Amino acid sequence: MQVIIDKRHRAQQFRDRLSAAMADAGTTQTGLAKAIKVDSSTLSQALTDDGPRLPGAQIIAACAEVLGVSTDWLLSLSDRPESAQALVASSLRMTAAARALVDDQIFSWHQEAQGYKIRHVPAALPDMLKTEQMLHWEYTPHLGRSAEQAIQSSSARLNWMRSAYSDYEIAMPLHELESFARCNGYYAGLPEDVRDAQISQLADLCEQLYPRMRIYLFDARQLYSSPITVFGPLLATLYSVGHYLTFRDRERVEILTNQFDDLVRQAAVTSREFPNHLRQLIT
Repeated sequence: MQVIIDKRHRAQQFRDRLSAAMADAGTTQTGLAKAIKVDSSTLSQALTDDGPRLPGAQIIAACAEVLGVSTDWLLSLSDRPESAQALVASSLRMTAAARALVDDQIFSWHQEAQGYKIRHVPAALPDMLKTEQMLHWEYTPHLGRSAEQAIQSSSARLNWMRSAYSDYEIAMPLHELESFARCNGYYAGLPEDVRDAQISQLADLCEQLYPRMRIYLFDARQLYSSPITVFGPLLATLYSVGHYLTFRDRERVEILTNQFDDLVRQAAVTSREFPNHLRQLIT
């Protein structure tokens, strides 16, 4: 419901907010008047007049631009003083993603979202459910001699994620598990003993951690998803070409949440069926 503000109150709030913005910017009436190219007396009147009148739209817009705030905030139409550009910058961010295990950025997002449901479409098998041998096979070619150190330093984080007070829903395409079971595609060259141990651990963890952790398989011929993680209502991040593309605005987080939920609703293999399906693949 829209709140109707009295004209006199709106004018007073404009003066208060303009004064506060000037103080934050460290500028004076004379400095601001010079910056927006009006007489000092014009700006002085706008700040001292106790009537219901507001300055012209051009003056308000110029003040907002120079002071780095939004006109909506000056006019009490918004409680966010940031400009539209600043709001977009804060709601959408791109950061580098290392080809490694749970990095500082991922772990901080998991900690921030502790207690919320975390929805995840991994690029391959979920790191938090991999055996140490699987991690060595996958990451040693990229990390070289530092692979052992990276795996050991990530163990505590992976264990924390497994035991955190968060519900995890994980959705993967059917062909990912089939490729893994057959040791082809991305998993070409994976030793069978490493594969078998990984399948056993994955099936066991799914049964032990259910229902707090649920894994679904969807048919990529019907549905598609890029690697994505939605951290409750707080943020959503997509992984693309070595970067995290992160959204914090509610609208986009809800859109990506709904898209993930479609993967679950239309899953070809449900979380209850997943352990048996996994064991049948190896059989």
